[in-house]
Amino acid sequence: MARIQLTELTAFVAVAEHRSFTKAAAQVGIALPTMSQTIRSLEEGLGVRLFNRTTRSVALTEAGDRLLAEVQPILEGIDHAVESVNSFRDKPIGTLRLAVEGFTPLIQPFLAQYPGVRVEMSIDDAHGDIIRARFDAGIRLGQRIERDMTILRIADDFRVLTVASPDYLASHRRPSLPTDLHGHDCVRCRAPWDGSMHPWGYAKGAQHSEITVDGSLIVNDIDLVLRIVLDGGGVGHIPEPIVASHIAQGRLVSVLEDWSITKPGIFLYHPSRRQTPMPLQVFIRFVETWRKLPPRSAAA
Repeated sequence: MARIQLTELTAFVAVAEHRSFTKAAAQVGIALPTMSQTIRSLEEGLGVRLFNRTTRSVALTEAGDRLLAEVQPILEGIDHAVESVNSFRDKPIGTLRLAVEGFTPLIQPFLAQYPGVRVEMSIDDAHGDIIRARFDAGIRLGQRIERDMTILRIADDFRVLTVASPDYLASHRRPSLPTDLHGHDCVRCRAPWDGSMHPWGYAKGAQHSEITVDGSLIVNDIDLVLRIVLDGGGVGHIPEPIVASHIAQGRLVSVLEDWSITKPGIFLYHPSRRQTPMPLQVFIRFVETWRKLPPRSAAA
C-alpha cells in the first residue's frame, strides 16, 4: 500500500464532513478538480472506495465511515498541537472558521486589529452542526442555539427597518403603509439554510402585519441585499445594526418609520471545551470590547 499523505486525509475529512466535493475544495483552498484527484489517489492508495458518488449526492461507504472515525480525532489532535504554539506568539495567527447568519460588520475591524488571523466564513452552514462541520464558532440571530454551546451576546434585540437609497426614492413614491410595498421593487432574501423566503413583518402598537413582497432580485445573503439597496436597486428589509451607520450618513433612508418589527439579539456561540483555539480566544475578547462601543461606531 502506498504511503498516505496528510493532505489526502485532510481532503477526505473535508469531503466527509460537508458531503460535497465543492464545499470541501473551498474549505481546503484547492480547485475542485484537484480535490477530486486527491480523493481518487487516496482511494487507489488504500485499495478501497471511500465515497459513493452520484450527480446529486456524496455518501460515505462503510470503509469511509471507519476511516473517518479513526482519522478525525488524529487531525483534531494535530490542530490542537499546532494551536498550542500560538500562545508563545506576540500576535496570534491561524484561521478562525465561522458559520454566520448574515451579520458581519465586526469582521473587518477584527481583521484590522489581528492581521495574522484569517477568517473563513460560511453562510450556508449557519444553521448546521458547527462541530461536525469543524467550525470554531457561529454567529446567529436569536437564541435558537444548541444547549451544549457557550453563548456570548453580540447585539441586543433589534428592529428590522425598511430602507431605500435617496436615488431610489427620488423616482419612486415613498411608502406610508406596509401594503404600499406591493408597488415597489423589493430586494428579497432567501434563507441560505433552507431556501425559504419569509414575508416582511411589521408592528405598530397593537397592529401586526405580514407582507409578501415582490421584486426583480432574490439573493441569499443579507450583506448582498444591503449593497443592492445602497446602489438604488430597490427597497430592503434589513436589521437596524447593519444599516444604522448608512442611515446616519444619508446613504439610506428609513421608510415606514412607524412600522417595524423587533427581533431577538445576535449571539456568538461556540463549543464548550477546555482548549479554545487562539484565533477564537482573541475573537471572543474582541467581541466583548466591540459590544461596549457606541451604537454608531459598532454599526460602522
